[in-house]
Amino acid sequence: MIGEASLLLRDMTLADIDVVLSIEQQIHAHPWTRGNFTDSLASGHICNIYEDPNEIVGYAVLMPVVDEVHLLDIGIKKDFQRSGLGKKLLGEMLALARAHKYTRMILEVRPSNLAALAMYHAAGFREIGLRRGYYPAQHGREDAVVMEHKLQ
Repeated sequence: MIGEASLLLRDMTLADIDVVLSIEQQIHAHPWTRGNFTDSLASGHICNIYEDPNEIVGYAVLMPVVDEVHLLDIGIKKDFQRSGLGKKLLGEMLALARAHKYTRMILEVRPSNLAALAMYHAAGFREIGLRRGYYPAQHGREDAVVMEHKLQ
């Protein structure tokens, strides 16, 4: 297990994309592509890596939109899931958004992703809407629950 004191949050670079893409492909049935990550970096989105001294264990991508920020993607390496690192990384993203003076964070999550829903609720997010047919799914499309966390 990783000691929390050894974790470092840093900016993602192009050199990180192969590892991030590998994690993304392991943890999501419909993962982001290399282009999604490189476009996020090129667009100036807030892209962070969560690592211990030996390896990248997670990442998050935030898209600033005027006075709010949209959590586009967050992931923890499969070997480290269910250890509290996702909750800790989400907390780091909320703190970063507050430091940048954003007024709220929004996100979409699959209604079938019960673990993520529970984590977001526990972190203070509330459901504010539903996007019908938002996500690709094994058999068609899946809705997205839209959530927000007021930061001020």
